[in-house]
Amino acid sequence: MTGVPGPPEPVEGVEGVEVVEYTDPLCPWAWGSEPVFRKLRASLPGSVRVRRVFAGLFDHDDDPPPDPAAETAWYARYVEEISAHTRAPRAVRLSRVAAGSRPSSLVAAAAEAQGADVAERVLRRLRESVFVRGEPADTIGIALASVRGVPGLDAGRLAADAASGPVLERIRADRAEARRPVADVFSPPGGSPHPGAAKETPDGEYRYALPTVLVRAGGHCCAVPGLRPFDAYATALEELCPGVVNVPGPLSPAAALEHYRSLSETELELLTGCAEPPSHAVRVDTGNGPLWLHPDEAAVHPALTAPTAAGR
Repeated sequence: MTGVPGPPEPVEGVEGVEVVEYTDPLCPWAWGSEPVFRKLRASLPGSVRVRRVFAGLFDHDDDPPPDPAAETAWYARYVEEISAHTRAPRAVRLSRVAAGSRPSSLVAAAAEAQGADVAERVLRRLRESVFVRGEPADTIGIALASVRGVPGLDAGRLAADAASGPVLERIRADRAEARRPVADVFSPPGGSPHPGAAKETPDGEYRYALPTVLVRAGGHCCAVPGLRPFDAYATALEELCPGVVNVPGPLSPAAALEHYRSLSETELELLTGCAEPPSHAVRVDTGNGPLWLHPDEAAVHPALTAPTAAGR
């Protein structure tokens, strides 16, 4: 008879703690989880390794739909249902279902070479391409155009890196890693409209539902799949490494807008404790409430500066 293993021993200190986020720039559930993830990232010390894995929600080699208009209408309703749970902004009009998420994943991965702040803002713009503007960044050209004007971004370097061998290999490796889910995500706890059970792919594999977070420390791993509140992530981290989570005090609305440049209503409430944006915030109306932009962001943001498909 074998003994039942006890809980993992807590890890002392934060060295060797890793938080892995399985995601996709064009995933509506990941977009809806962004307020909680912003708070989580702000609550972790720099010594914790935070790593994103771009799972490939929309495969670039999928067959085209027989009726693109019908598929777009169905997917728009699907996003609307998700946004009712997450309170995330959604586009007033979706031009099409993304042909693939590989281009946006390549650009998001390439941006990481230019620092964490640039990478965060690039990924945010890629998400907003579909969920605010309704024009999914599903080609390299659209993805690069979506991130123009991001502060500190070297656009030429980004384009070159997104086409480079190392970044292409990174995205291939990410896709493969996302298709090796740990056992815990096959029977996740309930209590969420998106519990995050592993998804079967058309080729018979399984991948993580998006988003899924793995916390690794001291040789142990804890999975937090699907749509979850902040406390679920904090609890997983504290069980493996007590004291690692240090929730900062609320930012002022002006400081939050200065730092993040783009805030949904939920982010404003979660990060500042306030419902009202600063007076200088620029409002962008969406199909599910406003998005608030810093004036400098509004001056270059494609939602305000680029024509939509209907206007071309």
